[in-house]
Amino acid sequence: MEELLQRLSALDPAAGDAVRAIAYFDALVEQRAGLDAFVRAGAILSGCTAGLADPDRHVLVRIHPDGHRLEPAAHIPSWPDTALRGTTAGRVWLERTGVSLPTDAIVLERLAAGAGIVLDRTRGRAATHDPAGVEVLLSPEATPEARALAVRRLALPAARFRVAALLGNPDDPAISRWSTRLGRVTAAIVVDTAAGPTTSLGPAIGTEHGPRAGLGPAVEVSGLPRSWHGALTALRLTAETHGPRHLAYDALGGLALLAEHVSPQNALIEDVRALRAAAGAGIGALETLAALEAHDSLRQAAAALQLHHSSLQARLPKLTAALGFAPDTPHGRTRLHLALALHRLNLNGPLP
Repeated sequence: MEELLQRLSALDPAAGDAVRAIAYFDALVEQRAGLDAFVRAGAILSGCTAGLADPDRHVLVRIHPDGHRLEPAAHIPSWPDTALRGTTAGRVWLERTGVSLPTDAIVLERLAAGAGIVLDRTRGRAATHDPAGVEVLLSPEATPEARALAVRRLALPAARFRVAALLGNPDDPAISRWSTRLGRVTAAIVVDTAAGPTTSLGPAIGTEHGPRAGLGPAVEVSGLPRSWHGALTALRLTAETHGPRHLAYDALGGLALLAEHVSPQNALIEDVRALRAAAGAGIGALETLAALEAHDSLRQAAAALQLHHSSLQARLPKLTAALGFAPDTPHGRTRLHLALALHRLNLNGPLP
């Protein structure tokens, strides 16, 4: 075989490299190697980072050409890739930004085939939906032994996680397996990604039509109760209308401290009462104030409201009179931000 490779390489170096890649992957199949070994082979043979994602099983592997495993990150469509058979949306890819090498296609094809064999071999051992196991991992009172058993039952990968708190019971296969319903909130454990906190929520959740959601901080398995607490804190600051529908705890800053120490009852300070009185006066107060809060300038806020900036300017005197402060000044914006946060904390009430 080695003599044949040498002859072939002398005639056509690319063909020799392709045969060498096929032999490399065939050897891994014979050895019953795992997913990491196949992705590592793809990285070494291509000379660039290789990745594999199987959303059905919540598996995401990225390996550098030097062989070490990298943090999970989302696949970018411009990278060379191919489908992972036996999955609904699984893919393998090479993180190459320049011109593809002649062997990239064969490396991807053999990587996908080898990974498919591994997944077929292990697919029967995939965990079923286990709400009780999720509840154990979210409970700060659970013992280390109970946590370890829940991790095995749920087949959690070696990764960092976030907990998402979602109002309602979203019908999304990306979160259904590691989720449980607690009161009116669905708690879902999701694998953290390097692409940014909100991408962990999945395409069906991180949209304007998806359920309201709060996302906790990234943690190891032992920190899941803390991430769950953070997700609930973020969820309390979301709004069905006139405010953010999705918030990550990481982005709250000092508002996290406010939310953790303010009850729905003591959130009703005078500024909140004035804000609600303005809303009842029929001057589009909440919609306008939420736009002022969310944008850096009157022009940007007016564009979001689909108004001419002069029309928005004309609303300000009435809003100022109703609130008792000017919402377009630096101090007024801070006061407005806090009033809207307290308004949402009062509306959302206690969560589990």
